[in-house]
Amino acid sequence: MTNIRKVSELAGVSTATVSRTLKSPNLVKEKTREKVMLAVKKSGYRPNWLASSVKRGKSQAIVVLVPNFVNQFFLRIIEGIENAAQASNYSVLLGDTQGNRSLENKYASMVLTSRADGLIQLGQSFPFSKEDEELGEISPLVSVCDRIVGRKFPFIELDNFGASRAIAHHLMALGHSRIAIIGGQRESKIFEDRVSGLVHALSEEDIEFDYDLLVGDNYSYANGEVNVEKLFKMPLPPTAVVCLNDDIAIGAIRKIKSMGLSVPDDISVVGFDNIPVAPYIDPPLTTIDQPAFEMGQKAFQMLLNIIEGNTPKRHRNVVPFELILRGSTANCSSL
Repeated sequence: MTNIRKVSELAGVSTATVSRTLKSPNLVKEKTREKVMLAVKKSGYRPNWLASSVKRGKSQAIVVLVPNFVNQFFLRIIEGIENAAQASNYSVLLGDTQGNRSLENKYASMVLTSRADGLIQLGQSFPFSKEDEELGEISPLVSVCDRIVGRKFPFIELDNFGASRAIAHHLMALGHSRIAIIGGQRESKIFEDRVSGLVHALSEEDIEFDYDLLVGDNYSYANGEVNVEKLFKMPLPPTAVVCLNDDIAIGAIRKIKSMGLSVPDDISVVGFDNIPVAPYIDPPLTTIDQPAFEMGQKAFQMLLNIIEGNTPKRHRNVVPFELILRGSTANCSSL
């Protein structure tokens, strides 16, 4: 691995200046900082953050950025992270960002100021501020669930494309062809992969997906309620709806029943995540199971390896899914 001496030679500065730039960039002149960061990029240097933290007082803590704490799926991932972290004598600092960029920047900066040794991102955004971008690019960071598009950080994700294909084939086997999707955040890779998987599976059976049936833009109960009502107001409503998380599905089922309709007799509903309550709603929810706890454990272990100076062999780590069949799906009522 390229060491700090090589960086100092390329930048034409001392190793102490390189070290100071990486630890406390605000103490270094802008021109010097630019030379050092350019040398870091050219050399491919990745700091051994654990070794340097021993000298400055190791924090033995990591930061986990969570889009929101209401999501039960995220909570299960956090359990896995906590479990693995405790086994390695690490503390976990949770940041409930609610998608707020300034909050993300604030929490992410803890890695650059020695208050944390690494960062796990559960959302899809690059959490460092514009001012911290260069140092953020070489900081120990792992994303889980979603990936940070356009950045080369390791990530752990489900085979979302394959999972949506499995849902589509299940529904088509029951006779459904007019299938709607109630989605979440449209700028995320998760949204793209899950929609693409379903559309691709339909096309394999020469069924063209009607993009008027693609609605929704967040992962809330309310999103399911509002948009399933919108779908039923269409001249030709869908016979099945795929919700891109279980919260959306629960909201949709509640609204369908309040309209005097039945799940699955009038419409089949599928969720995604297999949260703990999924088997207990009425009817029990057909959904995709993600190994959330294991994903959290893997994310911490991967981050710890990076902190210790071990570059991961591959950036993309895909975990398996399982389609859980329950009472919310049935044969198409129009057959």
